[in-house]
Amino acid sequence: MEDQLAALMDWRMWTVLLAVCAAIVFYCWDRFALELVSGAIICAILVFFHVFQRQGDPGAADILAGFSNPALITIMALLVVGQGIFHTGALEGPTRTLLAMFDVRPKVTILSLFALVFLVSAFINNTPVVVMFIPILVAIAARMNGAPSAFLMPLSFVCILAGMTTQIGSSTNLLVSDALKDASGIGLGFFDPLWPGGILAGVGLLYILFILPKLLPRHEEDDNAGNGSTGKQYIAQIEIHPDHPLAGQKPVAGLFPDLQDITVRMIQRGQDSLLPPFDDVELRPGDEVIVAATRKRLTELLSSRPEFVRGVIRSAGPNDGPTRGERLALAEAVVSPGSRLIGRTVRQIGFRHSAGTILLGVQRRSRMVRARLGEIRLEAGDVLLMFGSSDAMTRLRADRDVLLMEWATSDLPDIRKAAMARLILLGVVACAATGLLPIVVASVAGAVGMIATGCLNVRQAARAVDLKLFLLIGSAFALGAALDASGGAGVIAGSVVQVFSPLGPVVLLSALFLVVMVLTNVLSNNATAILFTPIAVGAAGQAGFDPHIFALTVLFAANTCFATPIGYQTNLLVMAPGKYRFADFLRAGGPLSVLIWLTFTACLAFGFAPVTPALG
Repeated sequence: MEDQLAALMDWRMWTVLLAVCAAIVFYCWDRFALELVSGAIICAILVFFHVFQRQGDPGAADILAGFSNPALITIMALLVVGQGIFHTGALEGPTRTLLAMFDVRPKVTILSLFALVFLVSAFINNTPVVVMFIPILVAIAARMNGAPSAFLMPLSFVCILAGMTTQIGSSTNLLVSDALKDASGIGLGFFDPLWPGGILAGVGLLYILFILPKLLPRHEEDDNAGNGSTGKQYIAQIEIHPDHPLAGQKPVAGLFPDLQDITVRMIQRGQDSLLPPFDDVELRPGDEVIVAATRKRLTELLSSRPEFVRGVIRSAGPNDGPTRGERLALAEAVVSPGSRLIGRTVRQIGFRHSAGTILLGVQRRSRMVRARLGEIRLEAGDVLLMFGSSDAMTRLRADRDVLLMEWATSDLPDIRKAAMARLILLGVVACAATGLLPIVVASVAGAVGMIATGCLNVRQAARAVDLKLFLLIGSAFALGAALDASGGAGVIAGSVVQVFSPLGPVVLLSALFLVVMVLTNVLSNNATAILFTPIAVGAAGQAGFDPHIFALTVLFAANTCFATPIGYQTNLLVMAPGKYRFADFLRAGGPLSVLIWLTFTACLAFGFAPVTPALG
């Protein structure tokens, strides 16, 4: 009591509380860059505790300790792993399978996917679960011509709700169980959170299904309008090598199975030109297949199997194609009027020598050409589909003979390392799920593995590290350290117990839940769990009630971290790919937090989470 009164009289505590409120306002205001706000918060806290330092106050090392926190390192490392998965197209196969199901039964596919996410997240750490499903949901959003923001925040929320149902659902639950065991001698059982947690999760899922879609932002992808995915077709050429996937393939009903939505216009076999129909034709090594296809379909073909990429690079000549680890790209370029390329054949030009790129196809509006790609004579206005490294595309900008269309340039996954990237991801998930390695160790090993095996180069890995998230998390830990050191967190917790204890256990637990829920969105779920579990158990002992329900109250409240991106690391993981702002979480996740609190209070009032006197 005396400590609380002393803290209440301390102007420094009120200053820190005011700083916390101001930080939330500036984060939500979106007037200033998130990096600037985070940097200003850290700077203000450092200056404050240096100028008004007292014995026991945190030093600069303590305030900045958040930048070396395992949770922050885990998130940054997983971003690198995720970039490796994206860059290699490692999940293209499973994604295409899900997209095929989505085309037949879209609603069933999405519901089944989220049901799987919920089930898995209840038993393993949900951070790698989010990492695995982000690219799949981004692909589904693209197939729907929608925005990833419609799926990624629900993904994080479903994982958090699932974590409420078992003792190992999240690291927060384990911390509460350990704190309860230290205070009372008895920890939580594996399924102790299941009954009330299942009710809370069920209500939360209904909110996600029916209400959340109306509150989510629609942050469209920047390149949706200019990715070149039109219906116009290119004349392209596929050279069949002995180990090519098309070697030995026969048409079915006049169409080759691996060339769906691609029109085969001619097969050049030595000096013979084979024209459709191709009912009795079997593709052989050495054949040149001239096709007409959209850019989107050619991109999908290159992203489907590593052999197609190798075939394209091999056809360009030895050592002329991009090497592993280089960032691959597709770009469209127009043959400009007066260009030196006009009237020359593709073979004579030799793009791989002059520009370091490979010509995939030619689009001509006036007529459809039925000839080998190398024999096509270019005309002014021809659109060339170029394939190569991003550096080669950059050099192509300076070429006066072609006009590179920047808006029609897009990255292409280099699936030659897809198998290795999948193996690394599975290793990270398996080690984290089984407890063989801590999640921070597994994620760092995965990030290093992505670079060491050539799935990413150092520059690509560096671009994956999001400075905005790095500063945001670091500033959140600094705020938590300041609030704890000034006594503000302890005063809030003690005041709740003192004020609401005379009103009965239901009111006390509801108030305790509300305070923990608010603080877990400002500090971190782990910090609030460690801080409030001993206080809750002590309050249960004073009132003569079972400490388990008080500990479970802290557990559920600490997991009700939907209102801010800093509340939980899965929120931070989806923030960048979903292009969310701080205020988006407050608007969409705030009502869910309030709903969970009201549901928990109703469970207490109607006996679904009984408050019983302590035995003995």
